[in-house]
Parts: sequence; structure tokens; C-alpha cells
Amino acid sequence: MADHPRAGLHGSVLDRLGMLITSGDLGAGEVLRIEQLEARFGVSRSVVREAIRVLESMGMVTSRRRVGVTVAERVRWNLYHPQIIGWRLDGAGRDEQLRSLGELRRGLEPVAAALAARRATPAQCGTLTGAVMDMAVHGRSGDLAAYLTADVLFHRTLLEASGNEMMAALSGVVAAVLAGRTHHHLMPTHPEPVAIRWHAEVAQAVQSGDADAAERAMRDIVDEATQAMLDAGDRDGDSDRDGDGEKAGGA
Repeated sequence: MADHPRAGLHGSVLDRLGMLITSGDLGAGEVLRIEQLEARFGVSRSVVREAIRVLESMGMVTSRRRVGVTVAERVRWNLYHPQIIGWRLDGAGRDEQLRSLGELRRGLEPVAAALAARRATPAQCGTLTGAVMDMAVHGRSGDLAAYLTADVLFHRTLLEASGNEMMAALSGVVAAVLAGRTHHHLMPTHPEPVAIRWHAEVAQAVQSGDADAAERAMRDIVDEATQAMLDAGDRDGDSDRDGDGEKAGGA
């Protein structure tokens, strides 16, 4: 994804290497020579080493004496890392990534919603309700950036309200999915009213302690969002084949 927390040369080299690895252009087992990367990207050794250090922390490369830096197999990657999710969404395997993330969310968020109905604090209930109100306002105006902020707040609060620290730790994954949907123009300019209504139903069910209703409405949200992103991705691909190769929406 174009926006990342690391600015400057380090961030640029990190993004380019991350994309090359997630796309398979740099395959598992391939040795990365520091000198070659310096020349390829036109940067200093320290910049390359910093990017390699971050990739190693993500499990994407390994460093061994006498061997050097080697691209790791995908099973070793931290697939939950928001930047890895972003790089994969930027690549040709986006549909595969969307399906995987959709299945993860379906197994996670409805259960979290049911737990939140039993454990949420009054403050968390208020945050959920406020986030839904903001989503409704920004959805009507078509302000997708503000809508995204409210949507991320809703889902992060819901996972935290589950009272399960393992679920709460995955809030960054869900935020990356929501951000990727906006970044890649995989949602309409004006979000579907039914989706906002389902968010409101979740908030109400959590506040009233109705675990079944909270779980049901959250499953509707996840299923609709996943299918909408896949459908938008299919239309995007058709546009690429029929047009001049640019992505729909100027992405």
C-alpha cells in the first residue's frame, strides 16, 4: 500500500523489497546480496541493512553466516503483520489474500461480538454507538477517509470489548483489511446503508447483552464485506482487461 509508517529511503526500500518478495519475484531460497541491492535501489549500505533488518523481524528473510540473507518460505512469514497484508493486497494474489482474510474475520469477529455482549464496559458500548453514528454521517457525505477512521474504531473496540487479549491483538489485521478496501477502491463511494444498519445492530446487541444477536449481525457484516470486495476485485480485473490496463478508480 502506498501509505506506510516508515518515511524516507528506508520505507521506500522496505516497500519495494516487500513487494518483490510477496509477489514471488524474489522467491524462497534466493540469496539477497547487499551490494547488489545497493546498486539496484541506489541507496547506501545502511539503508539496505535497515530494510533487511525489518524484513527479518517479519520472518520474510533469514541471515546466516557464510550464506548471507535468504528469502524465507511463506510459512515462516508473520502473515498477520499489517505491512505484509498491504503488500499482498497490492500484488497479483490479491483475491487469494482477500479470501483468506475474509475467512479469518468470519471465524474471529462474530465470536468476539458474542463475547463483547457479555463483557463490554459501558464506555466501550458508548464508543461502539458513537462510531456507528460517525459512520452514518460520513457514509452519507461520501467522506471515505473519515468513514474508515470510524469503522476501524468500531472493529478495534469490539475486539477489545471481547475481553480476550488474543482476539484484541488481531485488531491491526482487521484495520489493515479495512484500510486496504478503501485504498484499492473495493467499496462504493457511499457505503451500503444495510452495512451501517448491521453495525448499529451489533452495537445495540452488545449494549443489551444479546450475544446471539451480536454474533448474527457481525457475521452478516463480515460476509457482506468479503463478498463485496471480491466482486469489486473481479470488476477491477475485467476493467483492466477491457481497457488500457489502469485500475478502476485510479488506484
